Amino acid sequence: MTYKVAISFDRCKITSVTCGCGNKDIFYCAHVVALSLYRIRKPDQVKLRLPISETLFQMNRDQLQKFVQYLITAHHTEVLPTAQKLADEILSSNSEINQVHGAPDPTAGASIDDENCWHLDEEQVREQVKLFLSQGGYYGSGKQLSSMFAKVREMLRMRDSNGARMLTLITEQFMADPRLSLWRQQGTGMTDKCRQLWDELGALWVCVVLNPHCKLEEKTCWLRQLRKWGDMDVCPLEDGNYGNELPNIANALRQSSNHSQDSLARPRRTVFTRAIEGCDLHWQDSHLQRIISSDFYVSPAYQREGESLLFNAQGQPLWLEHVPTACARVDALRSHGYPKEALRLTVAIINTLRLQQQRQLEIYKHQKKELLQRGATTITNLEGWVGHPLNPVGCLFLTLTEACRLEEENCLEVSDASDSKPPVYQHVPVVSGCQDRGESYLSLALEVALMGMGQQRVMPEGLYAQDKVCRNEEQIIARLQDLELDAVLVQTLRKQCILLLEGGPFSGLGEVIHRESVPMHTFAKYLFSALLPHDADLAYKLALRAMRLPVLETTAPPGDMTHPHHIVSVVPNRYPRWFTLGHLESQQCELASTMLTTAKGDMLRLRTVLEAIQKNIHSSSLIFKLAQDAFKIATPADNNSDTTLLNVALELGLQVMRMTLSTLNWRRREMVRWLVTCATEVGVRALVSILQSWYTLFTPTEATSIVAATVMSHNTILRLSLDYPQREELGSCARTLALQCAMKDPQNCALSALTLCEKDHIAFETAYQIVIDAASTGMTYSQLFTIARYMEHRGYPLRAFKLASLAMTHLNLAYNQDTHPAINDVLWACALSHSLGKNELAAIIPLVVKSVHCATVLSDILRRCTMTAPGLAGIPGRRNSGKLMSTDKAPLRQLLDATISAYINTTHSRLTHISPRHYGEFIEFLSKARETFLLAQDGHIQFAQFIDNLKQIYKGKKKLMMLVRERFG
Repeated sequence: MTYKVAISFDRCKITSVTCGCGNKDIFYCAHVVALSLYRIRKPDQVKLRLPISETLFQMNRDQLQKFVQYLITAHHTEVLPTAQKLADEILSSNSEINQVHGAPDPTAGASIDDENCWHLDEEQVREQVKLFLSQGGYYGSGKQLSSMFAKVREMLRMRDSNGARMLTLITEQFMADPRLSLWRQQGTGMTDKCRQLWDELGALWVCVVLNPHCKLEEKTCWLRQLRKWGDMDVCPLEDGNYGNELPNIANALRQSSNHSQDSLARPRRTVFTRAIEGCDLHWQDSHLQRIISSDFYVSPAYQREGESLLFNAQGQPLWLEHVPTACARVDALRSHGYPKEALRLTVAIINTLRLQQQRQLEIYKHQKKELLQRGATTITNLEGWVGHPLNPVGCLFLTLTEACRLEEENCLEVSDASDSKPPVYQHVPVVSGCQDRGESYLSLALEVALMGMGQQRVMPEGLYAQDKVCRNEEQIIARLQDLELDAVLVQTLRKQCILLLEGGPFSGLGEVIHRESVPMHTFAKYLFSALLPHDADLAYKLALRAMRLPVLETTAPPGDMTHPHHIVSVVPNRYPRWFTLGHLESQQCELASTMLTTAKGDMLRLRTVLEAIQKNIHSSSLIFKLAQDAFKIATPADNNSDTTLLNVALELGLQVMRMTLSTLNWRRREMVRWLVTCATEVGVRALVSILQSWYTLFTPTEATSIVAATVMSHNTILRLSLDYPQREELGSCARTLALQCAMKDPQNCALSALTLCEKDHIAFETAYQIVIDAASTGMTYSQLFTIARYMEHRGYPLRAFKLASLAMTHLNLAYNQDTHPAINDVLWACALSHSLGKNELAAIIPLVVKSVHCATVLSDILRRCTMTAPGLAGIPGRRNSGKLMSTDKAPLRQLLDATISAYINTTHSRLTHISPRHYGEFIEFLSKARETFLLAQDGHIQFAQFIDNLKQIYKGKKKLMMLVRERFG
């Protein structure tokens, strides 16, 4: 298909486009692009002509008449109405057209003073943003919005004035997002993805208002716009959620000296606040102008003697602005297409940071003794640079590394270009008026990243701000990992690490840190791995120093009221304000694990790492994870075990056991089993040791049922290939443990103790005695029945009988408990007594009668006892008569009477609240009762009396009594 396309140019920019295809998008349609490319590639094929007004100017009256008439004839249907309308207006002296001098010419460009500006389809921008926002960050819409932000940055860099216009359109749609008021009403925070987009929006506005060459009226217009948005109720706050979080510590520039002011007094800071503050900044400072306009701006030699705030001792310029603000200027220069200027300002900022680092180090050396005694420090920096809304560290790092990239086009990074291959950098020397510099922008990039990451800073408030710290830290480290560490960079790394270790309050790796300091684990893990091949001692020193997590180690000093709202902890040492504590602890664990892995085989290093873990890690599940890690590394499948590391694993495992002994952990069983496996791997001495000190590590139940049982298992004996004396020693320890546990907790350990002591007569007797002693007080009938059955199974029927008799005394079965779990035990106990003989049966029946009031159970026992003669167990030396027992004589007579009276009682109980649907069941019950009554000599008389009695008492229940008559007469 053929489309008609018109493109207007002005000073090499496309200012408007129209195309017959009617396609709508933010970007030009394919046909506009095709025509533009054709015009670029084949300029001679597109004839260049003067504007039509010039051509008309050269014509005389006749030529003009001819021109107009031919034009009308060629397009008479479209043009004629317009031509006649215009002719009428031109001939009327007071028409509007005659008030204006000259006439428009679509083929001529704009006038010289007009803004030159790319064509932007505003309606389309609105539509697209609205669509992406309505998808709530799903289906890649987050990526789409990020790429729109990248487009704005690209426009700013091309110095296209549409950049700010497009950002305004995007922001209007963001502010109109219906979810904002919803989140505000519900008091819920927005999704992370959404928060990140808002942050990017705020940062872009800071860039826009810091444009070094914008006009004052533009700035005024932006400020008005930003204030309008910032004042809206739904405007998101800088530190994340609505209302329920305390606002961020205000910009350090406007920081009042009293940080403990009430949160209410602190101004509300929205995502636009920084941009609004940025409108107050200007670029007129002459020192600043000189820094950004020349590489060779240095102080005159005579000035270097005295203290100067503008230059350092080497004569290099300094820029002493609040660091994030200064970095925002760098970002603005970079974003607006001034890479050289951005680079110069960055170098001046780094000179300043180095000087501050030196000065802080000197001050610290004087106070060091006192600070170490106090064991506490104040934090000079209230606003951390990592996780800061303006991302100062990332901004300086990018500016410097961009100057060192090897690619042809010096492209700005799009935040989501995750699939691209890592950048390749080369050393580019720093251009400077001072000759002795000899540094590269790449080594400065590494240095400034290390300074920023190592800065000691207070944990910010609120979940979102804390999350951002972690995220930003990970982003910077990912970038650092792209650097190939050559000799120059290793030297920078070592130097900065040493400074951070010696540092005072400015360094998060200094000897003393504030208890609310952001921990350095993630950063230290990177440093450790990077330093290890070049300076292992420094690497360990640094990682061990970073292992601490002071917020969990100390309670807040009583006098520390600088942050009154920080001390809201109800549970001591568990910090509710530290929302990311779980993540931080797992990072601490990662650092420890990395050190353990590398220290394998080095006894001294392993000891120091172990001590650091024991001192600094407070979570049992994390120490357990470390123990498991160490065990895995120490026992490779294809090689011999590493004894030192195995011992470390065991020691950590023992610590976990002690930590979780009283505060039981849901993974406790798994932990105990693992510890036995680990001790087995270490060897027989370790097993003996845990068996002997079981009470500090395990509950009695764990010690008997898991620990001793596993140690005594066939597998363990095989795994350790023990000789006889070693097996004996282990067995003896296990039996001692079993007896101690049985004494301490007979209820849960008696059976395990008996099992463990089976092979040793004396120990077995002792265990049995412990059970007997505990039977009357500390044990339930079900525990006693279980042990009694075990005794019978082991061939001790008389002991089983004794325990069963004791169990009976603890039992009470009511008339209606005919499905009670203990019924089987009772039947078993009676069967056992019956098989032992008349005497035993006579001994147990009174106990049964006392404990069991359930008629059906009693009649079941009675039936079983009358079916065979007692004493068939055949105990040697016993004479069994082989005669059946009579229900008229003791001991069965007592059982029969009890059963009859149980039936009578149960009948009355059932009749008090019986419903007609249970009548049939009740009649069946009476039939069962009759069978029992008939076992007595005068049973039929007793039963007849019993039925008469029922008819008399319950004569009101006519229907039921009729059924009774039918069946029983």
